[in-house]
Amino acid sequence: MANDYDLVVVGGGPGGYAAAIRAAQLGRKVALVERERVGGTCLNWGCIPTKSLLRNAEVLSLFRRAGEFGISCGEVSGDYRAAVTRSRTAVTRLTKGVEYLLKKNGVTTVAGHGRLTPGKAVAVADPAGKVLQEVRGERVLLATGSTSRTIPGVTPDGARIITSAEAMVLESLPKSMVILGGGVIAAEFAYLLATYGVAVTMVEMLPSILPMEDREIADTLAKSFTRTGIQIRAGTKVERVDLDAEAVSVAVSSGDASETLKAEMVLVAVGRGPYTEGLGLADAGVATERGFVTVDENYRTSAEGVYAVGDLIPTPLLAHVAVAEGVVAVERMGGDEEARVDYGNVPNCIYCQPQVASVGLTEEAARQKGHDVKVSRYPFRALGKAIAAGEQEGLVKLVVDAKYGEILGAHIVGSDAAEMIAEIVLARTLEATTSEIGRTLHAHPTLHEAILEAALGAEGRAIHI
Repeated sequence: MANDYDLVVVGGGPGGYAAAIRAAQLGRKVALVERERVGGTCLNWGCIPTKSLLRNAEVLSLFRRAGEFGISCGEVSGDYRAAVTRSRTAVTRLTKGVEYLLKKNGVTTVAGHGRLTPGKAVAVADPAGKVLQEVRGERVLLATGSTSRTIPGVTPDGARIITSAEAMVLESLPKSMVILGGGVIAAEFAYLLATYGVAVTMVEMLPSILPMEDREIADTLAKSFTRTGIQIRAGTKVERVDLDAEAVSVAVSSGDASETLKAEMVLVAVGRGPYTEGLGLADAGVATERGFVTVDENYRTSAEGVYAVGDLIPTPLLAHVAVAEGVVAVERMGGDEEARVDYGNVPNCIYCQPQVASVGLTEEAARQKGHDVKVSRYPFRALGKAIAAGEQEGLVKLVVDAKYGEILGAHIVGSDAAEMIAEIVLARTLEATTSEIGRTLHAHPTLHEAILEAALGAEGRAIHI
């Protein structure tokens, strides 16, 4: 049977739609199979709606601080339902935008659940499992993304034990919430819910929240959260979760101590894992390890002609990584051996307030790798723009190779950290040293001057501290 397409992409999230568009730009005939709406979890149930909700929380927080700026606005209250409506409007606009981009580039979109069959064919089924058609391609790219993980013995019911998907469309907020987890999703929802008046308790099994971030930065955020009333139980294990008519009870332990936390709802936010259900991986001969699809440097799986990118493979589960992988995978299919993803230079951003952003090695990791390390910090409280804007909380921390001035890692906690980290990512791409950043003009007054001063500090010549 003749192949219908040069490339069939299964999954329309960031990795999938980016790959489909790039392949079409390179002159290939492309089909994209998506069972829901294009954009994937990121656009529909992750990055975009949560950042919309978080922006609402930021505005609400600013109104409550209006007195600091000499503004009187009376009693302020937040309507979470209206925030949800605004977030869904943003989602709709952007999904339509992705649909337009696919159409503009000549990508054929096929609605339904895609399942691999032997011979690089994709069977497309309706929600009931009935196969509607078979789409064939010379190559198949899997980009089905991820799904929420849970804790053994804790089963979300969508009502009182929920995941982030339910949390972002709640009709009304509970008075109290226990959040299981202390990572990115947990931190963002802790800030969001607490700003809207929910009594929040975070439970994290590891010694600190944000366990993948630099410990100093994580501790700074934890202190900020605590000041706002968020309770943090780090180094604490969840033993069980029980439901009764009045509350959800969470039995936890820390060392020899144990207690029971009670709340109206529990949010399970312990991370995400690859979504492989119903993909037909085994039948097609696609190997996996610990649930992830295994690939080589070209993103080829163990099955001939089948590739995988994004959250399906054991690389950082981030939308911008998936986009880069989708583009690189397609370019490598065409023989571009220079195309690659620099996994050592991936920015991580957390959009609570204060924001957290990082790239490269933490101080601890740099020392463990044997680097001769020097660390330079610059606090926002010494920064003109931060003081003028009323955003003095946080710092920039640079982890630097003492001999060559190479930036091994950068870690920021504070207002607009997610925007600021791009400067360091670009600097590392260009192999700029702290000396070179120190000689680069930064506009005054800006928050980016904190990066300048931290770089100068690493050289022993900071001016403003």
